[in-house]
Amino acid sequence: MKVGLFIDNADTKAASGALFDRRSPVSAEIVTTAAAAAAADVDRAVKSSAEAFKEWSSIGPGKRRAILNKCADALDAKASEFIRIGAEETGGSAPWIGFNVMLAGNMLREAASMTTQIKGEIIPSEKPGSMAMAYRQPVGVLVGMAPWNAPVILAVRSFAMPIACGNTVVMKASEKCPATHRLIGDAMAEGGLPPGVVNIITHSPDDAPDVVNALIDHPLTRRINFTGSTKVGQIVAERAATQLKPCLLELGGKAPQVVLDDADIDGAVNAAIFSAFMNQGQICMSAEKIILVEPIADAFVEKFKARAEALVAGKPSEQVHLASVVDRDTVDRLARLIEDATEKGAEVLAGGAPDNGTIMPATIVDGVTPEMAIYAEESFGPVTTVIRVKDLDEAVQVANDTEYGLTASVFGNDTRRALEVAKRIHSGICHINGPTVGDEAQMPFGGTKRSGYGRFGGSAAINEFTELRWITIEDPAQNYPI
Repeated sequence: MKVGLFIDNADTKAASGALFDRRSPVSAEIVTTAAAAAAADVDRAVKSSAEAFKEWSSIGPGKRRAILNKCADALDAKASEFIRIGAEETGGSAPWIGFNVMLAGNMLREAASMTTQIKGEIIPSEKPGSMAMAYRQPVGVLVGMAPWNAPVILAVRSFAMPIACGNTVVMKASEKCPATHRLIGDAMAEGGLPPGVVNIITHSPDDAPDVVNALIDHPLTRRINFTGSTKVGQIVAERAATQLKPCLLELGGKAPQVVLDDADIDGAVNAAIFSAFMNQGQICMSAEKIILVEPIADAFVEKFKARAEALVAGKPSEQVHLASVVDRDTVDRLARLIEDATEKGAEVLAGGAPDNGTIMPATIVDGVTPEMAIYAEESFGPVTTVIRVKDLDEAVQVANDTEYGLTASVFGNDTRRALEVAKRIHSGICHINGPTVGDEAQMPFGGTKRSGYGRFGGSAAINEFTELRWITIEDPAQNYPI
């Protein structure tokens, strides 16, 4: 499949004519040949969005709402294409890519509903005859950067609320799923989004730093949102800081699932299986620390091990629970983490890293302690750890013993006690008696610490993607002291 840049609702070549290939993680065959953008292409895309902003920012909320709803319908209509292309490029299963399309459509519909919720206020002024307003207005051209792991959800999230607020967006696609991200542009055009409101740039892995820098440094871009690794997010934030451009960053995670002594064991096991192994554990919210209070630890582990061993791993085209990880490098990195842990006393209860290929079974490492690399490092694969603690206080301490703070969960039948535990955990999101993995379009999604800052979703996102201004209407004949 060959795809170009998406600028002004048209498929266009890179200015240099350069291309790059994306290979299947399963077969290693070339599945996509995409345009490889450079700084000149970034300039063209940004200027297109700046021109589109003039009209898009001035149209009424009803018209924006109608267009966004049609875009959601157009996205839904391409579900089968997304499933095919997404599986080829990322190795994800059909149910996972299909879920991506469904939730991304809901994000567009939620954004559509928010077009009439962009509100300011009248503030009493000390000056006689003066009316003072806190007024929210769109910012201009924004930059969105989307990863590959939830390819449709996170790409659409990067621009849905920004354009609902009246901004325009240049989205940087992931080099690991260029055709999947590029297909979103086709859906937006078919839904009636005017040219330039969303432009999509694809690039080769080698050109990523130059493209990112060009987007951040461009004098016409005003804000940046980035979803991806903490390492790259820090680079983005530092670069944006030199330009004094605000960022919204949704970065890595090391989500803890705390299971208290009064928990529903079966319910907690069900949640742990889903949270740890959905999409092969390649979700920023994946449960990577299963923290068990000793009285229930053995009973939990017995059931957890049995459930993990029953999960079927295989090719994305097959009926499986776990499909492929995104590349062999992921397996090799996980193998090193597992080896380090076992050398230091941990035990692999289920699974393990395969000697070749990218199909990896659900893996549980028990007896993990702080001196093991897997205790602190984000796994981002089908591996989770079991950490046993003596009581509730130690469970909270271990849950917070991480540089990350995106999501968490607590299981306990005494919901008042579980709520107090949830309040003590340092994370942007926490679920009681639910999985660590969860997203709804209207929720304030984001983290703390090195998981980033800012919030996607619902009314919280309005603050991220609008400018709050103080505007007054005053008496021209007022008196002045000089």
